[in-house]
Amino acid sequence: MADESSNAPVIAIDGPSGTGKGTVCGRLAALLGWHLLDSGALYRLVALVAERSGTAGSDEAGLSRLAREMPLEFVKGEGETPIRALLDGEDVTAAIRAESISRLASEVAAHPGVRQALLIRQRAARRPPGLIADGRDMGTVVFPDAPVKLFLTAGPEERARRRYKQLKDKGIGVNLRQLSAELAERDARDSERAISPLKPATDAVVVDTTGIDIETVMQRVLAQVTENISDLPATVKSH
Repeated sequence: MADESSNAPVIAIDGPSGTGKGTVCGRLAALLGWHLLDSGALYRLVALVAERSGTAGSDEAGLSRLAREMPLEFVKGEGETPIRALLDGEDVTAAIRAESISRLASEVAAHPGVRQALLIRQRAARRPPGLIADGRDMGTVVFPDAPVKLFLTAGPEERARRRYKQLKDKGIGVNLRQLSAELAERDARDSERAISPLKPATDAVVVDTTGIDIETVMQRVLAQVTENISDLPATVKSH
């Protein structure tokens, strides 16, 4: 018999980096009072553990073992960091956002064994009252029955500028041209991989955030949420 968690509603929001996806998911989780799954953080955590342990990005068996066994926990954060990642009790929220980890995470994510190991962890995040699932294959693979599926996109130049500003604001030195090239490389790798490629679900609503402020994006997302999910908090319906 299915438990209560398997019936909890899911809002699956997919798309590449630099589209505003993380901000939208964080705000939506706070507004609804739902749980938040940052699936990208899971792959970044595997990448971080791999880097620290000297496990090669090509070692699928070793990486899959790390994905299954790494002692991790997500705890509630605040502001622009709605959740914090703990690795064996150590707060690694900032460490997993390093560009070197981003590059390795994309390589790690191409391995079927790693994806299968993390699929179990991702689906375990589904529990009442509901889940906001942020990722690249949330609507296509992880939660194909989600009542709301969105795919956020934006032009490559704008995505690069947004990512550049985000990193600069955090005091991380980065070259815009190099960053643009790395984003293009990651997009190609994520979109062309054989398993769980980055693409909209057939029933997803695509939202292009190019030239649109975050408030407008939120309104478009909320329109889909209120149209497809009943029994929402009054604060959402009046937002």
